[in-house]
Amino acid sequence: MPREIINIQAGQAGNQIGENFWKMLLAEHGLDEEGFYTGNDPLQLPMVDVFFNEVRQTNGHSKYVPRSVQVDLEGGVCAHIRSGKVGALFRPDTFITSDTGAGNNWAKGFYTEGAELVDSILDVVRLQAESCDAMQGFQLIHSLGGGTGAGLGSLLLSKFREEYPDRMLSTFSILPSPKVSETVVEPYNALLSIHQLVENSDLTMCIDNEALYDITVRTLKVKAPAFEDLNSLVSQVMCGVSTSLRFPGQLNGDLRKLGLNLIPFPRLHFLMPSYAPFIDPNNKAFTRLSVPELTSALFDRRNLLVACDPRFGRYLTAATIFRGKISSREAEYSVKDLQTKNSTQFVEWIPDNVSVALCSVPPVGQTQSATCLANSTAVQELFQRTLTQFAAMYKRHAFLHWYTGEGMDEMEFSEAESNAHDLISEYQQYQEATLDNNEEYEEQGEYEEYEEGVSDSLAIAE
Repeated sequence: MPREIINIQAGQAGNQIGENFWKMLLAEHGLDEEGFYTGNDPLQLPMVDVFFNEVRQTNGHSKYVPRSVQVDLEGGVCAHIRSGKVGALFRPDTFITSDTGAGNNWAKGFYTEGAELVDSILDVVRLQAESCDAMQGFQLIHSLGGGTGAGLGSLLLSKFREEYPDRMLSTFSILPSPKVSETVVEPYNALLSIHQLVENSDLTMCIDNEALYDITVRTLKVKAPAFEDLNSLVSQVMCGVSTSLRFPGQLNGDLRKLGLNLIPFPRLHFLMPSYAPFIDPNNKAFTRLSVPELTSALFDRRNLLVACDPRFGRYLTAATIFRGKISSREAEYSVKDLQTKNSTQFVEWIPDNVSVALCSVPPVGQTQSATCLANSTAVQELFQRTLTQFAAMYKRHAFLHWYTGEGMDEMEFSEAESNAHDLISEYQQYQEATLDNNEEYEEQGEYEEYEEGVSDSLAIAE
């Protein structure tokens, strides 16, 4: 039985990444741009229902329609998808747009323009959910710097949490980058969104444009990267994360298993994704990575899709997903070996904290690949960066009238700020936590005293 996922892409960034993601899924499942099967691999169709609905046509062929909702407060990007190569793939009623736009204002997306649109979005989502046999959850693609993806995306998450409390909510969130900034109010939008994500999301994969640019320029040797290049990197990770649901494998991990293995405390669900191998197309014919090399590449800062350095934090947990002809023994050994060599980077109070999932179907055009989702305390660097920029503006109440003018209370800003401070201190607390031997010895001593007491009382009874 398939465990279906409903995809929601909100705002300009969400829809552009989403379009690329669907193109990659079509290639992996052997479907053409209209959703008809043209492949020849018996493993491509059995679990295609995770992201697609099968619609039988009058001529007897099946059309596979994405289980997806495309949302934007201005019609431009959705119109571009409709008129593009994959326009005939989506159901026409799953494009939900408005004409006003959010103007990079979080409050417009959350309180005014977005709130007007949210009921019609939920109707379409309910329709998608009712056709599922065993829905696993939702996947939201959005950016945190703008108005629609951040504001309306946050509003949708809170509505899903109310209506589907027992389903997984995973998000692919594009965070503001330290060097690549599009709007001056990005820190406001991002921190208000993080405030909502902490409460309502189960898994949040953090991604930023600076890290994507670095990978594209340094590793893939693209001199002037376009958004298409950056989006394909995100799509590779998205396909990697859902691999275990879409194809049979030896060691499988779906969204719920990932969540269970990765999130030790409910608030600490911000994950750093990485992918390997990223290879310059010119060197592809000369490169083949061994499993230990793949594993070490996953934990290399240069392969991270978010601009922070894991060496300044410690890994609480991590999940590795290998694709291709890789033996479970080899994968397990290489992960264990890496952990042993870099033991200081992993917290010692969670034993065996790196899980391994295997899938025998490699990505299109590659023989093997690996994806990693790491829950590292180094991610606090992202929040600290955004918080510093937020505080500099909020202290002087700059730009606040744009938000309060949409009916937003100023208290929400200070709540979001204190929530971010709490989140950072929680990460720091668990980074510094150690396995205290004294506690173990005290417990051992108490246990021995208890055993002596029991044996004495037994002797008296006899």
